[in-house]
Order: sequence, then structure tokens, then C-alpha cells
Amino acid sequence: MSELPASSDEPGGPGTSGSATIAPALASKVRLLAIIAPLVLAADIITKVVAVAELEGRAPVELLGGLVYLQLIRNPGAAFSFATGYTWLLTVIAIAVVVVIIRVSRRLRSTGWAIALGLVLGGALGNLTDRIFRSPGPLQGHVVDVVSVFATDGRVFPVFNLADSSIVCGGVLLVLMALLGRELDGTRSGTQSAEERNGPAGD
Repeated sequence: MSELPASSDEPGGPGTSGSATIAPALASKVRLLAIIAPLVLAADIITKVVAVAELEGRAPVELLGGLVYLQLIRNPGAAFSFATGYTWLLTVIAIAVVVVIIRVSRRLRSTGWAIALGLVLGGALGNLTDRIFRSPGPLQGHVVDVVSVFATDGRVFPVFNLADSSIVCGGVLLVLMALLGRELDGTRSGTQSAEERNGPAGD
């Protein structure tokens, strides 16, 4: 007598193959995000601590023949000195961004999205740390900016820090992923995800 085909309810059967591949993919992408964000945060904190220690009260340090200047600026505004005077509101927005990224990471199965969101999350946490812990007080702390290009005092381009750069790079990558039609779940726009085809993965 010939063997019957494996039941879809059995481990390894047709009904479980999609779920079996979804969980490891999700875990690996979330892990990538969870590595990138703390690395960006740590690097941002270290550069700011060094900048405060070495540049406080000093004239701008010229590098690369005047292409780059290192200069300590305490910024009450957003990234690149925008929205000065709305520090508390920017703090709330930064907290909201962090919460949203953590929530959407539960559907993350794309390497590009994981890198982009990790960069944005790390940068947001870097500047948020300044706003919470630096003077003049919690939720109104001034962000430490360090790099000025082409001229001092941000006359040509706003003074920025590593967190700002990380946010911009992550944002550019997010736009690129959208233009390429890459979705958060790893599929292309207009195609059905593995989870939709095979049902949601178990908790």
C-alpha cells in the first residue's frame, strides 16, 4: 500500500514550512537592528563626551584644510539646529519615534530596513539622551553638536553630530528601500508576504 502524504498539521508538513522560515528571519533582522542601534548610541555618547572635554572654551579646530571644523555647540533645537526653542516638543517626538520603531520591528524581515531603522533608532536615542540628561534640565537639555563643514558656526551648513548623521543616513536608506519597492517584511510592493500566504507565525 502506498504511503499517504504528510498531514499539514504535522511538524515539517506543508502548513508549517512558511512559519518555520518566518521566525528565524524575523529574529535575525531584529537582532541586526538591536546591534546597530546600541553601537550608534555608544559611539554618539563617546564622541560627545570627548568633544565636551576637549573643545569646551576652545576655538574651532580646523581639519582637512578648512573642509571640516570641530566646534562645540549646544543646540536646543532638532537635528542640524532646526526648531530652536521647541526642545520639549522635540523630546516628545523623539520618544514617539523610538516607540514606533520598536513596535514595527515585530514585522521586520528585511536587512535593508533593519539597517535603516537601526541607524534612525540609534541616532534618535543619542540626541534624546542629551535632551533628558544635559542642562538646562530633563526634556529640555541642549544637544551637543560638534562638526561644522566648510566654515565655523554653521554658516555654510548646520553644525551636526554623529547622531544627526546616523538619522540622515538611515532616512536616506529608508527612502531608497521605498523607491525599490522593498517592504518591511522583505517582500516587494504588490507581492504577498510569506506570513499572508501561510498564516501568522506562532508567538
